[in-house]
This record gives sequence, structure tokens and C-alpha cells, in this order.
Amino acid sequence: METLASHFNNWFGVVFFIVLYSVVLFFLPFYRKMDKKPTGAFLAFVIAFAIEMHGIPFSMYVISWVIGKTLPEGILWGHTLVSSIGFWGMYINVGCAVIALILIINGWSNIHKQYWSKETGKGTLVKTGVYKYIRHPQYIGLLLLSFGMIAEWATLPTLLMFPVIIYMYVRLAKREERDMIKEFGDDYRRYMQETKMFIPHVI
Repeated sequence: METLASHFNNWFGVVFFIVLYSVVLFFLPFYRKMDKKPTGAFLAFVIAFAIEMHGIPFSMYVISWVIGKTLPEGILWGHTLVSSIGFWGMYINVGCAVIALILIINGWSNIHKQYWSKETGKGTLVKTGVYKYIRHPQYIGLLLLSFGMIAEWATLPTLLMFPVIIYMYVRLAKREERDMIKEFGDDYRRYMQETKMFIPHVI
């Protein structure tokens, strides 16, 4: 219990994790108002994760108040399922973060050079790098980051918010694709037939 207690009331840790996970947002497009709600939801998720992990174990207090006893460590507080899988949740989180960063940065690099910069005065359809395999690498990157956080330290707020984040980013991706069809027409329709939205050969 002493080891776990050392996680809490560490407000430097809270700020550090919020900044660390929020940095990826600088590699995402923000050219439409519709981007703001999904981004706000992801930030809220990160804040909830950081506070529960290093600040105040909110979920533990709520569960204790509702059922009158504390659940075992790893069940909605502490390292996820630590008594069953040890610290594998933390390793999964690290793995998800590495893959997510590769997707987000590679996606940003390719789309910045060929679409955002518009050196020729007109953006071109990006099909290089990770875009050869999936159409929304940056969004799946954010979802991987969120899943990794849950794998390491699942809490009531993060479990409730994760499906909302998935819904919002899928919806945003579909809206962006409608815009791309307006801009690139049949070229983008063919690109959609050649690639998957988020996971190669799956979906």
C-alpha cells in the first residue's frame, strides 16, 4: 500500500504527464472548428488519466463510497489488473505509445510536405509513407495512446470516455473524407478503395 500511495499527490507528475501526452496535438491539423471537440475530449481523457494516476484516486473514492469497500488494487485503481498480469499493462502502454508516435509523426511529415505546405499553390492527395496503408494514421495514433493509458491505469472516467473519443474521431474522419472527395473527387474514391481507414487490411 505504501508503494501505491507514493503515486498520489504528485502534482509535478500530473503536470508532466498532461504535457507529455498533449505534445502530440501539435502534429495534428486544426483547420476546422469541428476538430476542437475531439481534441478537447482527448485532452480531458489525458487530464483524467494523469490526475487519477498521480494526483487523487478519484475512482477509488467513488467506488468505496458507493459499495462501502475498496476494490483490490488494479481494479479501477492502481496498475490495471496488476494482481493478474503484473506490470504488463505498463509495457502495453509503452508499446502503444511508440507505435502511436510513429504513426502521428510519419503522418504529419507526409501530409505537411504534400498538402498543408501547398508549395505549388494547391495541395496534393497524400499517399506516401503511412498513408499508403491507412487514411487516418494520426487519429488511430491518438486512439492507441488512449488505449495504452487504460491498459496501464484503467479508471472510471477513462473507461467511460474512451468510447466517446472513438466515436468522435471516427465521425471526424468521415467528415474529413467527405471534404477530400469534394476536393479530389474520383482520385480520393480510388484511394479509399485501396486503403483502410485505421488498420491495414482490417478496417
